[in-house]
Amino acid sequence: MENRLTENKMGVMPMWRLMLDMGVPIMISMLVQALYNVVDGMFVSRISEHAFTAISVAFPMQNLLIAFAVGLGVGMNALLSRALGAGDPEKVRAAALNGLMLEALSYLLFLAVGLTLVEPYMRAQTDVEEIVQYGIVYLRIVLIFSVGIFGEISFERLLQSTGRARYSMYTQLSGALFNIVFDPILIFGLLGFPKLGIAGAAYATVGGQIFGSLIGLYLCLKKNPEVPLSFRGFKPNKLILGELLKISIPSIVMSSVSSVMTFGMDIILNGFSSTAVAVFGAYFKLQSFVIMPVIGLTNAIVPIIAFNYGANKPERIRSAIKFGMLYASILTVSGFILLQTIPHKLLLIFDAKEYMMQIGIPALRIISTHYLIAGVSITISCVCQAFGYSVYSLFISCLRQLVALLPAAYLLSLTGRLDLIWLSFPIAELVSISVSLPMLRRVLRKTGMAKT
Repeated sequence: MENRLTENKMGVMPMWRLMLDMGVPIMISMLVQALYNVVDGMFVSRISEHAFTAISVAFPMQNLLIAFAVGLGVGMNALLSRALGAGDPEKVRAAALNGLMLEALSYLLFLAVGLTLVEPYMRAQTDVEEIVQYGIVYLRIVLIFSVGIFGEISFERLLQSTGRARYSMYTQLSGALFNIVFDPILIFGLLGFPKLGIAGAAYATVGGQIFGSLIGLYLCLKKNPEVPLSFRGFKPNKLILGELLKISIPSIVMSSVSSVMTFGMDIILNGFSSTAVAVFGAYFKLQSFVIMPVIGLTNAIVPIIAFNYGANKPERIRSAIKFGMLYASILTVSGFILLQTIPHKLLLIFDAKEYMMQIGIPALRIISTHYLIAGVSITISCVCQAFGYSVYSLFISCLRQLVALLPAAYLLSLTGRLDLIWLSFPIAELVSISVSLPMLRRVLRKTGMAKT
């Protein structure tokens, strides 16, 4: 087994190629993930604008659920990859099994939330009864059957940690394609299935997640020999759990920040109109085509840096950071060009009417300006996580989305001009990059990976 560890491609493949080899499969799976988010919204918008607004209002809670799954996956990924780089098979197994246990406990938490807190959550954001009822139906199903997303993300991360990003892609592709196929079938009652409306969108979502989870489990058992998943003789390890939580909790909080930001923005925008909330929801679905591939690419940095940190290869680490920033920036600038040139066509995906077009076109153009520098900030955040400095990643994320963005959005809303609120996004990004670059230099010095 030690020979397999030392010969892992993360330690020997040219970095420009390794980043693409590991990052592109994740990017593709994330693009498909983004596609089915947009397809979900596209079909739901055909029910009514209120139905589309409901899933937009439900998004912060749904995103919080994903934040827990992904955050724990980041901790498991980083710790497991570091153990692989150091050639420690016992720690590899312990990291995987303790991580899976934490993912299972998190599912139980969201099961309880789905059974008890969905209605008060929806009523806290809107007093439009039709939106509330649509949201309750959708969100309750998503939370109660969320076991699939925890399993799917866990098994993806186990595959990524050993450099098998292609199998990780298969896991997410299978779940996403299931969702895309069954969305219209269950929403509109096609091919003899019952017409379930917005509940159909929720069942297609959780069905895809469960299907992807089963595919991921199969691939982990059959194609990932470095990470044995037998629970025979397993006991929770306090030391491993502590290491996992040290990395995961800041990552969970960091991912949850976007839920708080979206919740706050929905409240601010609801003071103007429910259509403004729908525009913001449309933007969030569209931006997933830009941000999710970037996150997929930069997620490849976590195991690469963790492995080479464990193997003490600073040159490869600095190279990974350089190519990560370059590739991420190419993606975000491409997103900027897209949202600047065809915003009206993108909004038509969600059956936008005249008023939604009127406020949505300038919104997409203004918000997208922050993509010009966002790739660098996202890369730095992933680098900090890979080194175990997740608190730094948390600080950067909070700065972008809470400390800078929400106060700026609130203050701009006091002008009474909806179009000015969107400026809060580029303002927050400028604040973020001015702080994140010095943080990156500090992390490299502290870890001994800075150029001497």
